Amino acid sequence: MRSTHDHGTTDGFGDVPGVIRATSLTGAINATSETDALGVSVAARRRRRLTAVAAGVTAALALGGLSTVSAHGTDPADSARSNSARATVTRPAAETTPIGFGAGTTGGGNATATTVTSLDAFKTAVTGDKAKVVRVSGLISLTGQVDIGSNTTVLGVGSGSGFTGGGLRLKESTNVIVRNLDISKPRKPSDGITVQKSTKVWIDHNTFSADREHDKDYYDGLLDINHGSDNITVSWNKFADHFKGSLVGHSDNNASEDTGHLKVTYHHNWFTNVYSRIPSLRFGTGHFYDNYVQGAETGVHSRMGAQTLVENNVFRDTEVAVTTSRDSDVDGYAVLRGNDLGGAATEISRTGGFTTPPYAYTAEPASSVVATVTAQSGAGRL
Repeated sequence: MRSTHDHGTTDGFGDVPGVIRATSLTGAINATSETDALGVSVAARRRRRLTAVAAGVTAALALGGLSTVSAHGTDPADSARSNSARATVTRPAAETTPIGFGAGTTGGGNATATTVTSLDAFKTAVTGDKAKVVRVSGLISLTGQVDIGSNTTVLGVGSGSGFTGGGLRLKESTNVIVRNLDISKPRKPSDGITVQKSTKVWIDHNTFSADREHDKDYYDGLLDINHGSDNITVSWNKFADHFKGSLVGHSDNNASEDTGHLKVTYHHNWFTNVYSRIPSLRFGTGHFYDNYVQGAETGVHSRMGAQTLVENNVFRDTEVAVTTSRDSDVDGYAVLRGNDLGGAATEISRTGGFTTPPYAYTAEPASSVVATVTAQSGAGRL
């Protein structure tokens, strides 16, 4: 039986109402002043990594020992093997470069950072394709979305910096990094972040949120990726209190543009009280590993022939963890291995052929995912 809970809608491409276009470009552990190219304190990063490693060892020991899944090149039959039999490693600290389909994304690189505190200054700073690093200090209210040019890094300063009421749009952009932002309550028709016809994108350590008190269509998506976008990594983010989480591929009728594209990796994200689209993927290829999903009606949704590998995730208080057979005329494909479903159902009508992603990665076992993800995901954790 198919369900209509995904609330899917067909979006048109082209100019989105409310979009704001920018039009003018104007080593020791106790070190205290060194910063990296993104303006993040190296000392603070080192302290957090040491803390994370120590916390990982403690938590994993409490769960009965450390284990790992070296998932690159793994035989699908490994899904039946015990993770505890694998080699012992510590859980990962946050990356300084993306892992997954978005690997190689550099954003603004080592460009001199510009710090902004107002919407007008931000719009000016992110326009154009010249390499740039833009640091957002404080919470900025906006209506609609701001377009982000290519070769850009947008970085929130500290915790609580970002945008509310609207969001960001990457349209026909390439090589963009968005990190450490708090993005909340994106009013329809604006998503928290929209990625359209864009390639090489890394969305990392952000907090996306809204509320569940309003109607499901009062806000739009938290993170939507569509119109043939490609080579994207979504990592270490927190998605909270929303109906429609992350849509990949906006319409069943967009096969000509999307087929062969929409390659997206989601890893170490925390979805809490998000109703559906975790993610919903049409036509593309998705790798969903080491994520923590709490309180969903449907989690991963593979449709319109999408190929999805769902690996070493944890689901809690979730009705259906993975489905390939809802809402669309054509089912998707899914391969599941190493997940802790927590009693959630699965609806797998077609087993996929995507079992070995074309990049190196290491998936930690599901037994340590909750501790890792809740300690390290979201803004303010870099």
